[in-house]
Amino acid sequence: MTRAHRDRFDHLLAQHQRLHDPLREPRNRLRWLGPLRQWQAGRLERSFRHFLLDPQRAPATAFFLGEVYGDRDFSRRDADIARVVPKMQRLLPERLLTAVGDAIELGALTHALDLDTAQALHALAPRGRRLDVPLYGEAYRLAGRSDDRARQIELIGRVGRGLGDALQSGGVSKLLVFARGPARLAGLNRLQGFLERGHAAFRALDDPVQFVAGIERDERLVAERLFASDPDPFRFGD
Repeated sequence: MTRAHRDRFDHLLAQHQRLHDPLREPRNRLRWLGPLRQWQAGRLERSFRHFLLDPQRAPATAFFLGEVYGDRDFSRRDADIARVVPKMQRLLPERLLTAVGDAIELGALTHALDLDTAQALHALAPRGRRLDVPLYGEAYRLAGRSDDRARQIELIGRVGRGLGDALQSGGVSKLLVFARGPARLAGLNRLQGFLERGHAAFRALDDPVQFVAGIERDERLVAERLFASDPDPFRFGD
């Protein structure tokens, strides 16, 4: 592992600790945060429905929704991975280390954006209200951070392309099998499980690049529509 990789994982670990600490970041206690995540999970499943209905793309789509870009709280997993990755530095190729780092950065950025959006929802509806597309769009624009939204989508693409490229190679497949025992003994099950599930998902794809490009394209379109106050930002097929 290069010094740059070590510094990046140290920074990501510190960032995760700060973002998820309710004492340092009291917005973690906002009652809007849970409903927001649940609503976004439903939105993502609807937006990715055409992928989920494709037998070849469904495993990779489920991996994205469940492991990379969904409503789950990835803080424990990502903090564990950032902490233990140096122990596997001799086993993991650089491109895979980079992809794992991108996935952790994506999780941290997504949580930061969720905190801002939950805060905006609290300002717009402090007594609670049914979360729907108009309210979500208003909160999305109030939270702003268009550059970070663009970075979030960029990271989605980087994670997908990086994992797809690394995990489809035969060498990494053998490496994951070889590392299973040492990973278990070293307490690296979270990282090992993440990589094995990603490998199984991307192995089914004929063209991972096209798959990831489709997700990037759709999510950029959604962001553009939301910032433009489009009344139906999540429509597709037009």
